[in-house]
Amino acid sequence: MTDIRGYLDELAGRLAADGCTVSTEAWGSDAVLVGHRGDFRLQWFATKLHLFTVAAPADVVTRTGIEAFTSAAWERMRGRTSLLGLQTGVAVLPTLVGTRVEPEAAAWAGAQQHHRFATFARPVVVDTTARTISAFTGTVTIGSIYSRHILDKMHAYFPGVL
Repeated sequence: MTDIRGYLDELAGRLAADGCTVSTEAWGSDAVLVGHRGDFRLQWFATKLHLFTVAAPADVVTRTGIEAFTSAAWERMRGRTSLLGLQTGVAVLPTLVGTRVEPEAAAWAGAQQHHRFATFARPVVVDTTARTISAFTGTVTIGSIYSRHILDKMHAYFPGVL
């Protein structure tokens, strides 16, 4: 792994290589990387899943920080769903990339998938110094039809995810 900016640039490249629309958005004083792709599958009960990968730099990633970023990313991406049509699901990979990740932040990110009506979030924390990536990669009941797809994308975007 490289420095924070280098990691975010590499992530943007992996997202683009996978067919995502990639942009940088200003969220207050922060520049946030946003990757988006939509996939339709008949086996998903003829729904389309919109996957948003939202990543930002943070020198030190704390549990409070990743919780707040997850909530903000989730709300912003859910706000876009009215433009996406009916029969859609939304998954968000809110990601903070830092030179240090507190153990509580890594544990929180790896503990579970979070869900709200037809939307899911799987927080990701990246420590560029320790070269670790923490996220939930387990199985779920709610949203299980999308689980394999989300995991495949997580492994493509975050090689080495635990």
